[in-house]
Amino acid sequence: MSYLESLRVFVRVVELGSITAGGRDLRLSPAVASNRIKDLENRFGVRLLNRTTRKLTTTEIGRAFYDHARRVIETLDEAEALVSSFSGKPQGVIRLTAPLGLGRRLIAPLIPAFCADNPGVEIRLRLSDRSVNIVEDAIDLAFFLGEPADSTLKWRKIADCPRVLVASPGYLKAAGTPRTPDDLADHNCLLLRYPRSPEYYWTLRTTEGPRKMTVSGRYDTDDGDVLTGWALEGHGIANRPLYEVAQDLAEGRLERVLPDVPPLPAQFGCLTPHRRLQDPKVKMFSDYAVRELRPSF
Repeated sequence: MSYLESLRVFVRVVELGSITAGGRDLRLSPAVASNRIKDLENRFGVRLLNRTTRKLTTTEIGRAFYDHARRVIETLDEAEALVSSFSGKPQGVIRLTAPLGLGRRLIAPLIPAFCADNPGVEIRLRLSDRSVNIVEDAIDLAFFLGEPADSTLKWRKIADCPRVLVASPGYLKAAGTPRTPDDLADHNCLLLRYPRSPEYYWTLRTTEGPRKMTVSGRYDTDDGDVLTGWALEGHGIANRPLYEVAQDLAEGRLERVLPDVPPLPAQFGCLTPHRRLQDPKVKMFSDYAVRELRPSF
C-alpha cells in the first residue's frame, strides 16, 4: 500500500473515530488499518493517535497532521476528478446516503444499472433515518427528504414529495376517525423521532394556510418503516410519504386520515459538499437519479 493510501486510512480513522470503522469504510481489516497507522507513526517517529480500549483520539501533532492530510486527499480527489472528466470514463468510489425507506425503495434499485453502465465505479450506500454529517462522513451525495438546514452544502431539488396521514381501518373503527385537525389530540400519533429530531409537530395544509399541529403518542422510533408497520397493525396514525404507503392505500390496508388537510409535501433532493471541481462521476449519478426518480412523483 502506498504512502497516499496510508494517508487515506489515517484520515478516515480520524473522521470515523475508530480504526475498525475507518478500515471497514475502506474495505480493510482492522489489523491492516492499524498497521497503516503504525507505518505512518514509524515514518515520522511520532505518535499520531492515542488509543484506549474505549476511545481513539488524535494527539496534538496528530490533529495538525490530519488537517494537512485531509487537504492532500481532497486535492488528490480533485485531480482524479479532473482526469476523469477528460477521459470520459468515471472511476472510483461514490459514497451515497439516504433515509432508510427512501433508500430501500428508490435509491438502491438505481445502483445496479448505473454500475453496469459504468464498470469503473463502485457505489457504497449507507442508509439511516438519523441525520449525518456529510463532510465529516466523507459523503459524496446525500439524498434528503425535508428542508436542508446546512447552507454550506449544495442542494439540488428532485421533486416535491406528497405526504399523507394514514391509519388502518381497524384503528379508525376502534378509535374513531378524526374529522378536524384538532381531533388529532385525541389519537395515538406515531412519531419519527431521534436525537435532535425536528418532528415534534405536523404541519397541515389548510384553507387558511399551513397549520402546525402539536401531536403526541405512546410510540416513537427513528425508523420510518417501523412507523408504517405500526400503522398497518392498527396502533395509531402515521405521517408518511405517499410513495411509501401508496400500495397499502390502494389495497385497503391503510386509509387516509383528514384527506382535505394533508401534511405539507416534503422536498426531495440531494446534497453535495461544495468543492472547487465537482467529481464527474458524482454529477453523473446525480443526473441519472434525477432523471429516473422525477417521474415517480
